[in-house]
Amino acid sequence: MHKGLCLCGAVTISVSKSVDQISVCHCGMCQKWNGGPGFSIDGGSNLTIEGKEAITVFASSSWGERAFCKHCGTHLFYHLISPSTYYVSAALFEESKNAQMSMQIYIESKPKYYNFVEKTPMLTEQDIIKLMGGGSD
Repeated sequence: MHKGLCLCGAVTISVSKSVDQISVCHCGMCQKWNGGPGFSIDGGSNLTIEGKEAITVFASSSWGERAFCKHCGTHLFYHLISPSTYYVSAALFEESKNAQMSMQIYIESKPKYYNFVEKTPMLTEQDIIKLMGGGSD
């Protein structure tokens, strides 16, 4: 079990999945929310949250919501509603400092002012829609 904390310690998120692979999202919402790309760990659907009373949830779309600590503002997770999957902010977990970047998504939305040297799969919005079973192609 891996435990992650928000900046003030009011919220603890525990995941049983590994925290050694980090995905990067370049979508416009993640950029606005984070001030840059979103770095997350796939927490799956089975995670434990302590301090739920300190969490504010924002429905950022019809398919997902974002959560943050209402005390310190730490971004906690993006929750894909169906199928229920939590993408937890990587920096909550101390051991994520040794993780590898495994994938970048919404790559066509990445601004020109940054680039990563890691070689990862780079998926477009259309690639993600196809993986989720959407689209008509």
